[in-house]
Amino acid sequence: MHIHILGICGTFMGSLARLARDAGHHVTGSDAHVYPPMSTQLEDAGIHLIEGYSADNLEPTPDLVVIGNAMSRGNPEVEAVLNRRLPYTSGPQWLRDHILGQRQVLAVAGTHGKTTTTSMLAWILSDAGLNPGFLVGGVPLNLGVSSALGDANAPFVVEADEYDSAFFDKRSKFVHYRPDVAVLNNLEFDHADIFPDLAAIERQFHHLVRTVPGNGRILQAAGESALARVIAQGCWTPVEQFGAATQDGCQWQYHLHDALGQRFTLSYTDPQQGTMQADVQWALHGEYNVRNALAAAAAAYHAGVSLAQSASALSRFKAPRRRQEVRGVVNDIAVIDDFAHHPTAVALTLASWRAMVDQQGHGRVLAVLEPRSNTMKMGALRDRLAASVDDADLSFWYRPAGLGWSLEDVTCATRAPAMICDGVNKLVDALVAEARPGDRIVVMSNGGFENIHQRLLDALAARHS
Repeated sequence: MHIHILGICGTFMGSLARLARDAGHHVTGSDAHVYPPMSTQLEDAGIHLIEGYSADNLEPTPDLVVIGNAMSRGNPEVEAVLNRRLPYTSGPQWLRDHILGQRQVLAVAGTHGKTTTTSMLAWILSDAGLNPGFLVGGVPLNLGVSSALGDANAPFVVEADEYDSAFFDKRSKFVHYRPDVAVLNNLEFDHADIFPDLAAIERQFHHLVRTVPGNGRILQAAGESALARVIAQGCWTPVEQFGAATQDGCQWQYHLHDALGQRFTLSYTDPQQGTMQADVQWALHGEYNVRNALAAAAAAYHAGVSLAQSASALSRFKAPRRRQEVRGVVNDIAVIDDFAHHPTAVALTLASWRAMVDQQGHGRVLAVLEPRSNTMKMGALRDRLAASVDDADLSFWYRPAGLGWSLEDVTCATRAPAMICDGVNKLVDALVAEARPGDRIVVMSNGGFENIHQRLLDALAARHS
C-alpha cells in the first residue's frame, strides 16, 4: 500500500511513518518544515519527503492519506484530498487500525513526563527480552529510535497524547489506542489552543478511562486531584495508585535514599504475593523522575516483568534527548537542554538542578526560557511563570515573535534577578558575560530555540580560549 503522510516531520507523524515503512508499506510524505533531525531519520529509512504542500504531491495517487493534526482546511494538499475524495484518516486512527490490532497496549498519559515514562517502559520491556513495539514522542537513548514494530505478539507501548487527532476528529489521540494498561501520570491545564479549561481535558481523560477493559489496569498517580475527579466520573477497570511512601493508599510506592533522587527503593503490595521491593541507583535526578520510574515499573509488571527486572533495567536507563540532556561543558559551565515548557515542568526541572548544584557546593542555576508553546504564547499560564523559576539564581527570558502579553510583568515578579532578550544573539552574549565555573545553564523550550545550545557552547569556548 502507498501511504502518503501530511505533516510527516512532526515527532508523532515521523514515528508513524517509520512504523508504516517497517510494516511493508511504501511511504511518502510532505511537510512545510523538512529539516533535521527528523528529515534525516526519515530519508535514511528510505521515505521520500516533499518540501511544502501542493496538490501535485498526491501524484501518483496514494492508496491512503494520513493527515497530521497540524493540518487544517485551506491547506492546498488537504483541499486536494477532499476534492478528489481520496481515502484519508488520522494518525492515531491509523495506528489503532493497522498496528495495535490485538496486541496488549500499554499507554502512558499525563500533562508531564509522558516521553520519559514511555521511554522507561519500552526500555524495561526490551531489556526483559520481550521485544515490544513502541512509539515515543522523543528519542529514547537506550533504544536509539522513536518507534519500532517489535514482535507481532509482544506488547506495544505508546505515548498517549491528549492533543486532538486531526481537523476532522477533535478527540484526543489517546482515545483511539484502547489500552489494556493505562498510566495516568498527572493532569493539569495545558493546550489552551484547543481546551477551554481543565474540565474539558478531564472529560477527554475520562473518555480514555472508558476504553480500558475490565480485565485491564489503570495506574493512577496519587495526590492528583484532577485525576481523582476523572476516576470519580465512572470507572470499570481495577485501579492501582502509585506515589511516595508517605502517601496513603498506594499499592505502588517509592522511597528516596538521597536528596537528588539517584538512589531509591520501589515497592509493590500484591494482594496474593504480599510486598516486594527492589532498589535502583541511576544517573537521572529529581523526584519527578523517580515517580516516572515507579509508573513504568508498575505498567511493566502488568506485562509480565518482575519488579526486580524493572529495577535492573532502570539502573541502566538513559534519559531521552532533551530531558536533562547535558549538551556540553566548557570550563565547568554546563549547558543543559530540557523540553520543559509548562510552569510545573519548569519548576520541577529547576528544583532537580538546584539540588545538584547545592550538593556540589558551588555554582549557580541559570534558567533560560522560551515561552514558545501555543499555551505560553496565549498567556494562559503566565501568572504561574514567575514562581516557576524560584530555584534559579538568575533567569533569562527570550521574547519570541507574536507574544501577546508582557514578559516584563513576569520578570518584575521573579524572586531572583531576571533579564529579557529579544534576540538569541543578545541572549547568548548575556549568558556568556554572566556565566562562571560551576554554573548550570538550563535551557527550556519545546522548540529548537535557533540552536542556542551549540551557539552558547561555541561562545563559551571562544571566551575561555
